[in-house]
Amino acid sequence: MNVVSFFAGAGGLDLGFQNAGFNVIWANEYDKEIWETYQKNHPQTVLDKRSIVNVPSDEVPECDGIIGGPPCQSWSEAGAMKGIEDKRGQLFFDFIRILEAKQPKFFLAENVSGMLLGRHSSALENIKEMFRNAGIGYELSFEMVNACDYNVPQDRKRVIFVGIRKDLGFKYEFQKPNFPKLTLQDAISDLKENVLPAKTNNKTNGNNCVIPNHEYMTGGFSTIFMSRNRVRSWDEQSFTIQAGGRHAPIHPQAPKMKFIEQNIRVFVPGQEHLYRRLSVRECARVQTFPDNFIFHYDNISAGYKMIGNAVPVNLANFLANTIRQQILENEIQNQIEITTNELVTA
Repeated sequence: MNVVSFFAGAGGLDLGFQNAGFNVIWANEYDKEIWETYQKNHPQTVLDKRSIVNVPSDEVPECDGIIGGPPCQSWSEAGAMKGIEDKRGQLFFDFIRILEAKQPKFFLAENVSGMLLGRHSSALENIKEMFRNAGIGYELSFEMVNACDYNVPQDRKRVIFVGIRKDLGFKYEFQKPNFPKLTLQDAISDLKENVLPAKTNNKTNGNNCVIPNHEYMTGGFSTIFMSRNRVRSWDEQSFTIQAGGRHAPIHPQAPKMKFIEQNIRVFVPGQEHLYRRLSVRECARVQTFPDNFIFHYDNISAGYKMIGNAVPVNLANFLANTIRQQILENEIQNQIEITTNELVTA
C-alpha cells in the first residue's frame, strides 16, 4: 500500500511504516534544516519542500493512506497552549483539507498529550468531527498511548488519531502491545565511549565522530531545567526526548540530582563531571532510530530538534503493522462474503 506523509520531519513515522511494508511514495516537509537528512535516509521518497498551506491537493499523489504529525508546539503543555488559535495549530485544517480531497483508505495523525487539556476541549471535538466528516467520512479511533509500551525505552505520551474510510465498513481497534520494557541500559550502554562534546557555539564535530552523531550539546542549564531531577538510572527508561537540545536528559552515568528545596536541585557536589546531556546519537537510540540513520546538520541543536520532534520508529511500526493487518483482514472477509453470496445465488 502506498502512503504519503505530511510534516515528515526526519521521517521516524515514515520509517516505521516502511518497515511494516508500506511504500512512502511522497513526503512534505517545510523546514530546510531537515531536507538533507530526510532525502539521504529516504532516497526512494519524493520530498515536497513547500508549506502544506501551499500544496494543492491535486499535486498530492493518489494513495492508500495519509500519515503525519501536525506541529505540536501550539498544543504543548510546556508552550503557550494557544491550541487551535495558534497558526501552527491551524495546520491541522490543511491536513484535513488534503485528506478530504484524496480520500485514502486510512489516515494516521499524531500529536502531543497537551491537546487533551480541558481548555482545548472544544477545538479537539471540532477536529475530531472534521476527521469524521472528511469526504465520505471516516470511522475515527482516538487514543493516548505511551511509547514506553511499544518497545521504546522512553516515557512519551502522545495522542494518536486513526481513521478508516467509512465505505470499508470497519473501525480501527488499537491493539495492546506485549513488549518487555526497554531500559537505558538496553538502549545506549554500548555508547559509553567515543562521545564528543560539541565544538564552539555547539557546532558539529562532523566526520570526527567515531560513531555518527555521537556528540552532545555543551553550555549551561536553565533554572527550569535545574528545578527537577533530569537523570534516569541505567535500569530505568528515559525521560521524553524533547526537540530542544538544552532540555536533553542527563546521561545515566550521573547520580540523581540532589534536592535542595522546592523547584531547586543541584548536581551532586564533586560529581559534576558526570553530568552531560545525552548525545544526538543516544537520543536517536532512545527514539529507536537505527544506527545507519544518519542525521545531517551544522549546528548540533538541529540534530536534537529533528530527533525530538520525531515519532519513535518502533511505535510507528507497531501502529503501521496493526493498520495494515486490519485492512487486509477486512478485505479478505469482504471477499469471502462476496464469494459466498455468489455461490448462494448461483
